[in-house]
Amino acid sequence: MFKRARIAAQSATRRSTFARRVQTAVLIAGCLLPGLAGSAEMKDPLLAYGARIIGDDARTRIVIDFDREPRFSVHYIANPERIVVDLPATAFGFPGKDLAARGLFKEIRYGKMDEESARIVLTAARPVKLSLAKVQADEAGRGHRLVLDAEMIDKEAFAELVKTQSWDDRTGAAQTTSAIPAPEKAAPGDFVIAVDAGHGGIDTGAIGVDTKTEEKQVTLAFARALADRLNKEPGIKAFLTRSDDEFLSLSQRVLIARQNHAGLFISLHADTLKQKDIRGATVYTISDKASDKLAADLAERENLSDQIAGKEVVAEPPEVADILLDLTRRETQAFSISLAESVLNSFKDQVGTINNPHRHAGFRVLQAPDVPSILLELGFLSNAEDEKLLLDETWRTRIADLLTEAVKRYRTGVVANGG
Repeated sequence: MFKRARIAAQSATRRSTFARRVQTAVLIAGCLLPGLAGSAEMKDPLLAYGARIIGDDARTRIVIDFDREPRFSVHYIANPERIVVDLPATAFGFPGKDLAARGLFKEIRYGKMDEESARIVLTAARPVKLSLAKVQADEAGRGHRLVLDAEMIDKEAFAELVKTQSWDDRTGAAQTTSAIPAPEKAAPGDFVIAVDAGHGGIDTGAIGVDTKTEEKQVTLAFARALADRLNKEPGIKAFLTRSDDEFLSLSQRVLIARQNHAGLFISLHADTLKQKDIRGATVYTISDKASDKLAADLAERENLSDQIAGKEVVAEPPEVADILLDLTRRETQAFSISLAESVLNSFKDQVGTINNPHRHAGFRVLQAPDVPSILLELGFLSNAEDEKLLLDETWRTRIADLLTEAVKRYRTGVVANGG
């Protein structure tokens, strides 16, 4: 009898310890992914409370612990070689170091795609396939674990995997936004503005040099502040392309602006550079030829957002791309440049900017043919002083005020010219 009592007590202790770990994981998830705690209550997402990775450059195993059995699907994407694992809504509550890339994988990202789905993207160092992908119950009764065994293959075998796979409806739905957000009903004559918080969900963007704050958090905070400030102006209606920590592809951002009949599109970012001493704001407009190497490098990084999230990018035929850029240049580029100049005039003697603060390059997020668009780098998270400002609510409010004045001045000029 004493033996049974001791076993029961040990079992109770294990259950109590596990419960505490799960609670801690939920708290961690809430800190890492703002807004996730509220989502957990409404959507009851899976909890990934543990992870580990072992192996070398020939074979690598990944194990992720869940509070209950997860449904999942696996797909392969080329250029670069990636394995995409799609999941239902999931809170990732384990420390990032527990799933740091090693072995066959040079980068591992995971996060929310939309309210109903999450994704793990494994970027491989060489062609790779999963020899095993299964869910099994935890022996101690603590939920389930997802086991992924990867092994190296040759390029031809990987190409065949990509060619012969099928994407089911559930997975396809995970690559599209769940709903097109709309501003409050605009009155006739209202000036509608799309405020785009760069990055989001699985695409964290840059990381702060000191605080390690993710760019997606910085841009969303600024986007909310700017939209709120703009909406205080009579005749102006601003809305967010994303209102929470959700991944949107570049084309979805453009589509959201157009479907809501936006008269302006402002995309907010806070990048990093290798040169830690460079700081200040920059305003970018679209062009088929970059103004300089800094602009070209930034556009190349930002245009990789879809690939970071494990989204297969279908390249436009060259002649179609040329038409899109030509339409953008002829119909909206002059207005975009006018907006950029208005922003920089507002910033003059008020906000630090880099040298030659108006630059241009081929940003895909600015390609709406009928919506004047700018990409605003608020500062650089790679610079400690910029990082402090970017996280300062008072400074954020000040920038929102200056941007609002720039928009009002731009609008006055457009109306005066019959636009």
